Amino acid sequence: MFWGCADTETRTDTRLYGRATALAWNRLHPRLQRRSAWADWAGPMPILEGTVIRLTVEHLPSGGVNKPVWLWWSGTDANSDDVDHCWRMFLRRFDIEHTFRMFKQTLGWTRPLVRDPAAADRWTWLILTACTQLRLSRPLAADLRLPWEKSVALHRLTPARVRRGFRHIRMKTGSPADAPKPSRPGPGRPRGLKNHHPAAHHDVGLILATGHPYTRPARHKKGAKPRRTAQTSVRG
Repeated sequence: MFWGCADTETRTDTRLYGRATALAWNRLHPRLQRRSAWADWAGPMPILEGTVIRLTVEHLPSGGVNKPVWLWWSGTDANSDDVDHCWRMFLRRFDIEHTFRMFKQTLGWTRPLVRDPAAADRWTWLILTACTQLRLSRPLAADLRLPWEKSVALHRLTPARVRRGFRHIRMKTGSPADAPKPSRPGPGRPRGLKNHHPAAHHDVGLILATGHPYTRPARHKKGAKPRRTAQTSVRG
């Protein structure tokens, strides 16, 4: 290895991959390029020190070729516990990505157009509560699997598969709430009357990699020409 001997080396026995060996080199930096977040960077590129981790395993559960995996961590002076924590988190990325996908597509995390940050936080907690309820209901749900899905035990059902049979669970269990009362929708705003209280727009609050805050670009009406500023000329 052209970086010399590794600063940290760990060996861990795993259930699916056999023995996992991780080598870590401290204070190595990536080669930054002027694109994406660094496209508008002025001056020489900065040096971002971190830790490079090389992970190798004995075998893969699928039987494929066990090629080494290279990881980069923005932290420095990593010990053996930090190195093991980093590659274990990387192996869990698949579950995390599918969890966010379920929040968005199945439970409708991004569907409501909330305009208040507090309302967005409350809706996020409701989505987390719904996901927790689906996981706790696995022993009570029936495996309503699709033709191409394999049959699994009830304690290993995913929240998406539990959701298919959740309507049968709701019919069997009681509810402390009373029956809903019939009601009519409100009259709303009269037809032809414009809304004189437009909703407030909040900035996304993102911080770019350059360290500058993200600003929302100015919006122009369709077909409108930009205004010209008055210019004065001084004659000598």
